[in-house]
This record gives sequence, C-alpha cells and structure tokens, in this order.
Amino acid sequence: MTAEELWPLFGLEVATPRLSLRYVTDDLAAQLATLAARGVHDPRTMPFAEPWTDVASPELERNTLRYYWRRRAETTVEHWSLSFAVCTGDEVVGACLVDATGFATTRRAETGSWVGRRYQGRGIGTEMRQAALGVIFDGLGGETATTAAWHDNERSLRVTRSLGYAETGSHRQLRRGHDEMMLTFEMSRERWYARIRPAVSFKGIERAREFLGIQVP
Repeated sequence: MTAEELWPLFGLEVATPRLSLRYVTDDLAAQLATLAARGVHDPRTMPFAEPWTDVASPELERNTLRYYWRRRAETTVEHWSLSFAVCTGDEVVGACLVDATGFATTRRAETGSWVGRRYQGRGIGTEMRQAALGVIFDGLGGETATTAAWHDNERSLRVTRSLGYAETGSHRQLRRGHDEMMLTFEMSRERWYARIRPAVSFKGIERAREFLGIQVP
C-alpha cells in the first residue's frame, strides 16, 4: 500500500481562487521550516501563544519539522490535527492549522495560521482563513470554529473581525514572561453561511472524513 492509502490525509487539498492548502508532507514541512527561518514577524513582537520563533537557525527549522511530525503522529479520531502548507502555485507562503477534540460530538474546531513575512500584506491571511473555515463547515460539517489572538496582534485581529467572528471573551497568559491579554473569537455555521465568501473546493475530503471518523449530517 502507498503512504496515501495508509494515511489518506496526505491526499487532502483545499483550493480557493488564489490559494491551495495542502496537507503537510515531509517535503512541505521542510519548505515551511525554511520559510519560517526567513522570518514570520518583527522580532520585537510575539504573535504566537507558543514563542516557537524565538529560536536560532538551524534549531528553528528542526523544531518545525518535529512539530509537524508530532501533530501527525498524535492524530486520532478523538483528537486530530490538520496541518496545511499554504501555496500560491507551487510556492509555499504560509501555514494553516485546524485542530479538534471530540469533533464527532462537539462539531467544534480551532484554527491557527501564519504567513511568511515576505508575503504579508497581500490578502493571503484572509483567504487562507476563509479556506480553513471552508474545511470546517463545508468539508467536515462543523458547527463552530474558534480562534484567538493577542490583544495587540493587529494583523490577526483585522482578519478575524473582517470575517465576522463574534468576540467571546479574553484571558490572561504569559507572553515572553509578561502577563498579557489573549482575545477569543467564535464563528458559527449560521454566521458563516450568511456572508459572501470565496468558493472552496476539495480534493480527498471524503477519504479524510472517513479516516477521521466524521459523518456529515
């Protein structure tokens, strides 16, 4: 059997008018590691809950590979992680994540993402978030999508608010040793389908649903 037959997520791909989101293989993980080492954000800031970019090369690249290997290895029907490389044509420009625990019952998933610094300011962040929401609602039959961002992460907050998420609260947590505010947001299925959004198409979604134990109502 091939790797894709054994692990159908390798064949999962999501497309929007400008982007494709491809499940992270070892080759794509290496490309994401290289992209991350070239810069994701201003070093004076930290947009992530886990400060994974505060590591020098080549350890940053090695940690990136470890991260994607770990997410893949820990994927089960009960708790799954979908890691996507975001591409324009054949060029990897960022990463998008969809995670869920108990999805068969809760129909709830969380998204996260980043874009390489050289590709920021082109609307990629908005479109790849729309693609991720398409995965949750159109591809997997989800009911709720959540996300979070630091109170001063203007790029992420701008994308989230432009897409019509409802702000659900906030909590304090440490960021580089300082107590800071994290804001949380939620998108409902009804709110998502009430908005104008780009067309999203899928490759391998049926096999992915079967692999993850998801039945679409």
